[in-house]
Amino acid sequence: MIVKLAEGNLKTKFGEYREVLFYNGQKEAIALLMGDVAGAENVLCRVHSSCLFGHAFNSIECDCREQMEISQQLIQQEGKGIVIWLDQEGKGNGHFALLKSVEYKRLGLAPADAYEAVGFKRDARDYTIAADILNELGVKSIRMLTNNPRKVEPLTKHGVEVVGIRSTEL
Repeated sequence: MIVKLAEGNLKTKFGEYREVLFYNGQKEAIALLMGDVAGAENVLCRVHSSCLFGHAFNSIECDCREQMEISQQLIQQEGKGIVIWLDQEGKGNGHFALLKSVEYKRLGLAPADAYEAVGFKRDARDYTIAADILNELGVKSIRMLTNNPRKVEPLTKHGVEVVGIRSTEL
């Protein structure tokens, strides 16, 4: 179960969004909404995990910031969409795991393999709260903005209809 804690308007370089803060009893998650999504079908939706390297430190070793920007640009062009921001640094393993895995990534390992090489789960992310948010908002169906088709199954398992995937490939 999720609870809406607060909301307000947020001006970005990609237009104005309504920010809605949710809490599931353990973590907060943020939904950035552009346009009226209640009851809407085929809504562009980016489910995005936090990344200090990319978003706060402007690292050039990951594409997190760019994927977020591309998603916001696409939503702005369409005039409607959702970005769900989840506190799941390091594929849900935390920032420590991210730091520990960097050297393996620099050697050419894929991120999931690098996490496993340093003793963490390949991908510990949980998308339940994202599904709960979409259901709470009354969204009928979404088009995922992602390069990771594995995000679809956990959402559909929790009642979200995913009608398509659009890449955020650079």
